[in-house]
Amino acid sequence: MNKTMMNILACPIDKNHPLELYEIIEKDNVIFEGALFCPKCSRFYPIIEEIPIMLPDELRNKKQEMEFLICNKKNLPEKIITMARPWHL
Repeated sequence: MNKTMMNILACPIDKNHPLELYEIIEKDNVIFEGALFCPKCSRFYPIIEEIPIMLPDELRNKKQEMEFLICNKKNLPEKIITMARPWHL
């Protein structure tokens, strides 16, 4: 995901803008892995292989996102790891 996308991305649930960006792997203004966080509804959206996965709760892949959280628990803030919606560790 190119960082310039942050100017247009909003939470799909409550339309909040701007979202918080947490970079895990970044190079040349491109986020390869990271997370977006909506401070209004406390939802997180993983960025996996450059793609922000911003789906409504009922379409989200819980197994994939739990694996993402487990693998990145040292790289993401506590609010995402322990309190984010729709699931957390």
